[in-house]
Amino acid sequence: MQHITWNDFEKVELRAGTILEVFDFPEARKPAYKLKVDFGPLGVKWSSAQITKHYTKQELIGRQILGVVNFPEKQIANFMSQFLVTGLADEDGNIVLAAIERPVPNGSKLI
Repeated sequence: MQHITWNDFEKVELRAGTILEVFDFPEARKPAYKLKVDFGPLGVKWSSAQITKHYTKQELIGRQILGVVNFPEKQIANFMSQFLVTGLADEDGNIVLAAIERPVPNGSKLI
């Protein structure tokens, strides 16, 4: 593991956002959804997330997630991802979303 400084960590914009809409993403190489997420003052952003094993589209609507919003956009198939959805791999390698314990304002930064 490589250590980083506090200044390095402060550069990462980990922000809370609420999922507004979820769509299938059949063009992705691995099963994924397209997520439309409200980050409050940072606006609405889109991302792709490989979270189909543990979550249905319906249960994701309204859920708050943590996203890294200051990476450059990344093209995934025919789609431009504007932020990185955060999560952890379970024992089978399937992604479990990083959780926010209780509601916070959209756009709140992890500190």
